[in-house]
This record gives sequence, C-alpha cells and structure tokens, in this order.
Amino acid sequence: MTIMRVSGSYWATAAVGAALTLALAGCGQGTENAAQTAGDSGSSTTSETTQSSSPAPSSPAATSPAPSGDAGGATAKQQAPGQGSAECTTGHLKLSLGQGSGAAGTYYAPLRFTNISKEPCVIRGYPGVSYVAGDDGHQVGPAAYREGTKGAAVTLAPGQVAHATVGFVQVHNYDPAACKPTPVRGLRVYPPHETDSMFVRLSTARDGCASNDIPGHQLTVQTVAPGPGGRG
Repeated sequence: MTIMRVSGSYWATAAVGAALTLALAGCGQGTENAAQTAGDSGSSTTSETTQSSSPAPSSPAATSPAPSGDAGGATAKQQAPGQGSAECTTGHLKLSLGQGSGAAGTYYAPLRFTNISKEPCVIRGYPGVSYVAGDDGHQVGPAAYREGTKGAAVTLAPGQVAHATVGFVQVHNYDPAACKPTPVRGLRVYPPHETDSMFVRLSTARDGCASNDIPGHQLTVQTVAPGPGGRG
C-alpha cells in the first residue's frame, strides 16, 4: 500500500483558502442585508413624503354650496379660504340693498357686500340683520331668522360682490295687537363674525313688528353667496 505524505505547507495553504472563502461569503451576505435595509427605509421615507405633501381632505362645511349642502359644487369664488386671505371685516365692506321680488306675502331682496379694500378677503355664513327705527337707531322686533344651511366661504377680490338674500314679511298680515306695527328706517347689519354694525336705508316706507310675540318671522336671511343676486 502506498502512503501519501502531505506537507505542512499544504494544510496551511488550504486553511487560508477556507478562511478567505468564509470571509467573502459573510461580506456578500452583509451587503445584501444592507441593500434590503436601505430599500425598506427608502420606501418608508417616500410614503411619508407623499402623505405629508398631499392636501388634507376638504371639510364638507367648507365646500358645500348654499343652501343644498351638496359638497361637490363649489365655484371659483365659492371656496374654502386660501392661505393668506383675511376674513372680511366691516371696514373691508360697502353695504347696499338690491332690487328683489315678492312671493306669498314676502319680499326678497339681496343684501350686497362689496369688497372696497385693496386686498382679497373671505366672507362666510349669515349676517346679523334687524330693523331699526328713530334717530337713535333702536332695534324693532327680533333679528332676522336664519334660513337654510351655512354656505361655503366666498373669496372677494377688490371690487367683487357677495350677497345674502333677506326676506321681508308683510307684517300687516299679522294681528296688529300682537305685532304692534312700527315705522322703520332701515336695517342694522353685522357682517358674518363681526361685532361692528353697518346701516342700510330702505328704499320704501315699511313697518316692522315691535313685538316678539308674532306667529312667524318678520325678517329672514340666507347664507352669503357669490355675486350680486337679485335683479339689479
């Protein structure tokens, strides 16, 4: 039988080769794990960036046109306030009463708000409206009853107009003893969210009910809407 002798240098060389093979295998596996980790991290970062840059869902109350409350019909002027748009204050606005029309004992006319400032402003909701009389401008009867639902915000560029429709009930249809008819001079109006009032004179003589105990509402008001409304 022939016995092969292997020198010590052979085993040393083989051991070095095996060590290099294991080191390369471990290096390759580490590189693959690092690539996997970087891919997950990149995916997570991209998802967060997309979510943070997406606009938040619009509030139904901010996009609903009046008075139906349908969330899909906003126009270019009837939208949620944009960034940097100030709310319309009494100082931004000029007030006027347009021509209207009558129906079933009630006369409807547009109460118009014109932006007389040099910057856009946003108006939304119901104005406060009541009859006033006398030189002191005292209120006659209750304030206007709010009809319908609150509409979307209306952005007014300088010179643009929005309106709120006011209903004037024929108060002589009420029992005089219950109504206490009183001649009125005009309307005291508070723009939405304002505490400083404005005054608009009525174009024709009109009476209001001084009593709060009438079976109905002598004045009604709807939410602010884009445009002048009415007939002229």
